[in-house]
Amino acid sequence: MDKGTIRIGMTQFAASPSYEENLDKAEKQIRDMAADGAKVICTQELFARRYFAQIIDYNCYDYAEPADGPTNSRMSALARELDVVIVSCFYEYAMDGVYYNSAAVFDADGSLLGVYRKHHIPEGPQYIEKYYFTPGGSPYLVFRSKYAAFGVLICWDEWFPEPARILALKGADFIFYPSAIGSEPDNPDLDTSQTWVDAVRAHGIHNNFYVCACNRVGREDATDGSGHMEFYGRSFASDPWGNIIAEAPRNLETTLVADFDLDEIKRARDILQFHRDRRPDSYKELLEYEHIRK
Repeated sequence: MDKGTIRIGMTQFAASPSYEENLDKAEKQIRDMAADGAKVICTQELFARRYFAQIIDYNCYDYAEPADGPTNSRMSALARELDVVIVSCFYEYAMDGVYYNSAAVFDADGSLLGVYRKHHIPEGPQYIEKYYFTPGGSPYLVFRSKYAAFGVLICWDEWFPEPARILALKGADFIFYPSAIGSEPDNPDLDTSQTWVDAVRAHGIHNNFYVCACNRVGREDATDGSGHMEFYGRSFASDPWGNIIAEAPRNLETTLVADFDLDEIKRARDILQFHRDRRPDSYKELLEYEHIRK
């Protein structure tokens, strides 16, 4: 079956302390990409705010909003106006004391296709996410939009191979990985940007589909003055063979668009046959939390 081509787009900008300014930046970039022919557009992780998880501050819980809150209401209206699909990353309020790092997907008519809640929650110096985010328990979702079928996994999810395999088997033609990734405060000389690129595109190789990672840029100081983060950008898209077909510069506000030939997925899978030869019956040990020892 001929699936044809699809143009996707991703934001890449430096977050401001101003919520309204960040929404304005996102809207401008989405409009620019839609004018350039992008039909499915993804925002960076938690795009409406600076990365507040650098420190512990319970006042930041007030940033959370329901799925039909002001951020997503604006993105829904924009999707409907521009006739594009929008992945809107937001801090989700579920109930008092329960908050998620989430992505809402709006179809080209503005309707909500669903919400994915980040499953894997990191914890480390200035990535203090376990304080702010409850781990998502929803299935890994394939969003079957007007233009394409795709999945969304959020930042730390991108380091684990299993979710990508599940989405591929469920019929996703590509995955968005909206991210907020940059410096390692406890290892200031360590640059993980190439490791990040290689890890994400490996999921595309293992499943022979397209992957696209969307990151922010710029320096963000912790609000208590205890430190800062440098987000390195490098948003990119790769094809079913792992070739990078589009990459944004480092440390530069920009947009990224890429064209996906969805028929290349079938060709790659017919040649490499990873899905045919997998052995889920032999992977049962993965279901155990205990470390596997000889």
